[in-house]
Amino acid sequence: MHLAHLRLRDFRNYARLDADFAPGFHLLLGNNAQGKTNILEAIYLLATLRSFRGVGSAQMVRHGAKGYFVGATVIGQAAREVKMYWSAAERKLALDGHPVTRLGDYLGVLRAVAFCTEDLQLVKGAARSRRRFLDLLLAQTQPSYLPLLQRYATALRSRNALLKQRTTDEAALESFTRELVTLGNQLIKARHELLPRISPLARLAYRRISNDAEELRLEYQPSVKQDFAAELTRHRERERSFRATLIGPHRDDLSLLLNDKSAAQFASEGQKRTLAVALKMAQAEYLTGIHGSPPVLLIDDVMGELDLQRRSGLLPLLERTHHSSGQVFMTCTDENWPRELGRRLQRWEVKSGALECVAAVPPSQ
Repeated sequence: MHLAHLRLRDFRNYARLDADFAPGFHLLLGNNAQGKTNILEAIYLLATLRSFRGVGSAQMVRHGAKGYFVGATVIGQAAREVKMYWSAAERKLALDGHPVTRLGDYLGVLRAVAFCTEDLQLVKGAARSRRRFLDLLLAQTQPSYLPLLQRYATALRSRNALLKQRTTDEAALESFTRELVTLGNQLIKARHELLPRISPLARLAYRRISNDAEELRLEYQPSVKQDFAAELTRHRERERSFRATLIGPHRDDLSLLLNDKSAAQFASEGQKRTLAVALKMAQAEYLTGIHGSPPVLLIDDVMGELDLQRRSGLLPLLERTHHSSGQVFMTCTDENWPRELGRRLQRWEVKSGALECVAAVPPSQ
């Protein structure tokens, strides 16, 4: 799978962009604030329908424009055409000329894994970041998961709305409670089953990057301990006080432990950065194993933040992507691009919202 063509209109600092990309390594070079990360963001948006920067669509519209357009040709088992338009008044998503009506049918057209500074929130941030990591991985590998998650979110909003009312409609509350339990148990089961599959990949990735410095352990922490329905009943009075649903998959967390200590509390900044990269490496390895081909890797100046030893730990993933005719987009400045990659790279110069193809870099001698 690879991105063959990218078209941007009024996206971030790009008024117009049309670029063709072959499989392989693409090095986006330029000074800061020129638009390198914006290209990666557009590719990730096509893959996941969200920004890896954690911002809303309005912030991705070029200053002074009404909306943005992002289009692409994706080559997998067949060529697929994607067109996406967003404005305050209109949102459109089309695949091969037809409107997308179910997001579950769209996810997977382009699979991508982003490595960026925001990944540190997986370790340092709130539980929501880690839940999203699990949910995205499940949505990228199980077509039924996203619709299930959306139905749960709808039932949760409806139940919370009832709990906020002065006089609760008990029959309606009971109905949404049953739906919440049914859907929630399925989400919990899917997350439970994912952990033993992703944990060994994350542990191995961490060992490679850290040179066996510490032992990583991932532990799923559901807020539901045994019986979801029974626990909701026990929390009913507290729920009425807080006017919200207090337990369920929306309150789950993923515990990250280094030598059995909380990484968020006790790890150094270097260890946290290593752990964040290891989680993303595990995501890429898992997607490759499930689908038989690597996802597009989007690496946003991460190599410049890692020391030589940790950078070397990331190279095996890039090697496997290279040998599988995969695709990597990497942003760097002229000073810090990773010369130890040692293979042919397609260089692109990014300057003031313009992209120009420059001479390819030959392998190191």
